[in-house]
Amino acid sequence: MRQKLARVLGGVAAMALAVGGAAACKSDSGSEASGGACGYKIVFFGALTGPDAGLGINENNGVKLAVDQYNKANKDCTVELLQLDSQGSPDQAPQLANQAIDDEKVLGVVGPAFSGESEAANPLFNEAGLVHITASATRPSLSQQGWKTFFRSVGNDNAQGPAAAKYIKEELKAEKVFVIDDQSAYGAGLADEVKKALGAAVVDTDKVQGGGKQTEFSGTVTKVKASGATAVFFGGYYAEGGLIRKALTNAGVKATMVGADGMKDPAFIDGASKTAAEGTIFTCPCLPASEVKGTFPADYKAMHGTDPGTYSDNAFDAANILLSGIKAGKNTRADLLAYVKGYTGEGVVGSYKFTDTGELDPSAVQIWAYKVENGAIVPVKRVPLT
Repeated sequence: MRQKLARVLGGVAAMALAVGGAAACKSDSGSEASGGACGYKIVFFGALTGPDAGLGINENNGVKLAVDQYNKANKDCTVELLQLDSQGSPDQAPQLANQAIDDEKVLGVVGPAFSGESEAANPLFNEAGLVHITASATRPSLSQQGWKTFFRSVGNDNAQGPAAAKYIKEELKAEKVFVIDDQSAYGAGLADEVKKALGAAVVDTDKVQGGGKQTEFSGTVTKVKASGATAVFFGGYYAEGGLIRKALTNAGVKATMVGADGMKDPAFIDGASKTAAEGTIFTCPCLPASEVKGTFPADYKAMHGTDPGTYSDNAFDAANILLSGIKAGKNTRADLLAYVKGYTGEGVVGSYKFTDTGELDPSAVQIWAYKVENGAIVPVKRVPLT
């Protein structure tokens, strides 16, 4: 007998289908989703607390909106949202994955949000046949593990890394680049892609600790200063990124800092200070608000009192893919998995269909560059992919 993995721990309007209170179901309803598709749950899996919670909160809020809109349109047969706070930690991920797996009402997951926790949780989801769509875990190797339940609603770092390097070369005209990473599955993988694309322009590298484990970066600053670099790329998240930018500025280093989606958060500016953060560049496989379709930005602000953040819209779309399957009566894990595998449709971000390995179809991938200007993160341009 095969052993289970050890559990040691239409258009945009049509997609606006799924937090939820107790699930309700009227068996005498005539709706398509009545009966068997009632009382089910979807999960958001990501950091809601901890040093990198900003990204998870953005996504969870997008999922909440999708569930709320779905339930308002399907009052006789609602879906519940189960929110699992990973704190962005791979150590927490297996226990939370098993919590979702053990709940027989759970049919699908939006997440995990981070690459490291994905490496820990995804084998368990795969063993259980539980479909999961990440809106932000961009490490390329996640789709290369043979997991049949894995899907990604954004481009990966095989696109983002070269795009960041292209911007550094062509827009910043930097001939000397210093590359830092936080040793996380996401940060180290992304930095590797940037280094490969930059080649000989990389004059030196360094590693720091992420996850709130390091707050003093004088050693790294000394290395950057000695290198003569005019651009510094950081593969990691906004908490450490902001502190590194602040320390560089305090030491008189004027090199432009470049980060990616993990740094694209207003908390980066708070950590660095408005003055030090000015001019920082971020790349992201995410769209500016002006490019998002339909009423999503207004709907999100009406529900949450704030504008959408990084990946709020991608998570909204991922949730709606799952919810559209439930609406269509795909009320077993196997049926919903098959539905997502063959899915083709439109969301607020764009078109969705997936490759055999769960990647977003390459034709739908976009990378945008953003810049800190006057204390705000603003779009600069779409970076052409090579």
